[in-house]
Amino acid sequence: MTHDVRIELRHIADDDWGGIAALEAEVYTPLGLSEGRAALESRARASPSTCFVLDCAGGTAGYLLALPYPPFESPDLARAEEHVPAADPGSTHAPVPPAPPSDNLHLHDLVVAEDFRGRGLARRLLRHLTTTARSQTYEQISLVAVAGSETFWSAQGYRAHREIPLPGSYGTDAVYMSAAVPEGRRG
Repeated sequence: MTHDVRIELRHIADDDWGGIAALEAEVYTPLGLSEGRAALESRARASPSTCFVLDCAGGTAGYLLALPYPPFESPDLARAEEHVPAADPGSTHAPVPPAPPSDNLHLHDLVVAEDFRGRGLARRLLRHLTTTARSQTYEQISLVAVAGSETFWSAQGYRAHREIPLPGSYGTDAVYMSAAVPEGRRG
């Protein structure tokens, strides 16, 4: 029974990508929102310290991907994050500079496997991200609510910004949302 299994929250490792990609496809393909493994990995490469997996005995119970992104903008699901370092001597491409530093951390994806839902794991991932964001001095966390998830995010303190246009790849009911990173406890 899955309720008796220990679940470890940790940073994503290379061996996790098969399980993450399978879980992402299972959840998002029926909605027409699946990005594929290469795009997911590109987002995690942009900020490995803000991307996490829920590991359950070597299997993937869930994951969260977050990366710095300018406020009121969001990654296009149809494209991977691109960055060709200027120091790459083998590249024939012109260097693409990294995005300018941002005080906004964009929560790109949070998924919990169906067998593990209803156990507070999404909130656990979100609390961990919020703590991480605070420790890294982010001021805001943004996201795009898809597939009717706006109610969940509103209950977590996120505010809808319906005036913000989104790439069509998110679907017609997508809503940009954000919340301030709460200040930590002072000792």
